[in-house]
Amino acid sequence: MVPQYSGLSRYIDYASNLRISPFLKFAMIKTTLAFAAAAALAPAGAIAGPYANVEANSGFSGSSYAGTVTDVHLGYEGNIGESASWYAQGGAGIITINNGPTETVPTGKVGLGVNASENLNLYGELSFAGGVDGAETSYGTKVGVKYSF
Repeated sequence: MVPQYSGLSRYIDYASNLRISPFLKFAMIKTTLAFAAAAALAPAGAIAGPYANVEANSGFSGSSYAGTVTDVHLGYEGNIGESASWYAQGGAGIITINNGPTETVPTGKVGLGVNASENLNLYGELSFAGGVDGAETSYGTKVGVKYSF
């Protein structure tokens, strides 16, 4: 049985004749979520408000191209006091499988970053992606700690 990670894994599995390794699926999901975590960790300053985010995440197995998911999102971000920030974004995920059809599904994410000290940031994110061809919606989570030297 193939483990279910979240987010991109069901995009790759929607075609019964196409299987991608669990490691590749995990790597694609991790790349997708890494950008959002970086946004949560970035100093927000006093700026808060709406934004647009277009992000493409491609997967490879060795040198073989597997596919790309491009998220086209609108979002809003803000501060919580002086030491925390949040964001929420959503829109379409355009899935392009190598030599296969292109599908569009709803995708989104929310995140929070908290500066525990001058050098230590805690962050978390919850993401979702709608199912292709009637598949269930999948969810992903990410939590982390960043220490700056």
